[in-house]
Amino acid sequence: MNNYVSALKLLNPEWPVPLKVKSVITTREGGISQPPFQYLNLGDHVGDDPKCVLANRALLSNFLPNDPIWLNQVHGVKVSTPDARAHEADAIVTNKSNEVLAIMTADCLPVLFATESGDVIGAAHAGWRGLCNGVLENTVREMRALFGDNSSKNILAWLGPAIGPTAFEVGADVLKAYQDAKIIFPNQSFVAIPNKPGKYLANLYLLARSRLESVGLNQIYGGDFCTVNQKDQFFSYRRDGLTGRFASLIWKSQ
Repeated sequence: MNNYVSALKLLNPEWPVPLKVKSVITTREGGISQPPFQYLNLGDHVGDDPKCVLANRALLSNFLPNDPIWLNQVHGVKVSTPDARAHEADAIVTNKSNEVLAIMTADCLPVLFATESGDVIGAAHAGWRGLCNGVLENTVREMRALFGDNSSKNILAWLGPAIGPTAFEVGADVLKAYQDAKIIFPNQSFVAIPNKPGKYLANLYLLARSRLESVGLNQIYGGDFCTVNQKDQFFSYRRDGLTGRFASLIWKSQ
């Protein structure tokens, strides 16, 4: 195992949450994984040396109050809750202090949530399937249940690094899935590609905003990244195929 370790570069989301709500986004900078997983790969399911993944997670733990709750993400809509912790889920919520919620991605959209009071937080993994099938709506519903408030206006969301609208080419099957789901989405969410019949550029950020607004959220931040084009910072499955995973993490202090 290579002993090279550079300084971890962590990003801090910019959104007006209470000071007790903490969140960080890892990049590929730092860590010890070797190509094609260089360097701070946190995914233990992508073919990287398990010792490197454990070492990378240990490096990250220096910045966290506890070990993260790592999910087995399956592009579904299940939400892990404090009363029913599920290992296989694509979203997670809590009202407990110093529980670190984690979402791993490499093109799909990570979404972080917090109530205005900071008493309830959440995180979701939203690829096009999850967005289409309701993973964000489910996350908001479980946060409401924990907070004891049926309003979504007091919930903030932050859209993290994902494949951008100029890079996410999809087929007609993806557009049809949204049409068949009978959900309202902006026409600009799918832009036909000239000279490529049946091919579209999909906008995950626009789709996510639409889904969040449909359940009453009006405080939505972030959404200005592109994992494909920002090669030095982020892993991208669409760009590289065999690659690592970065994490979006959130927790609340006492």
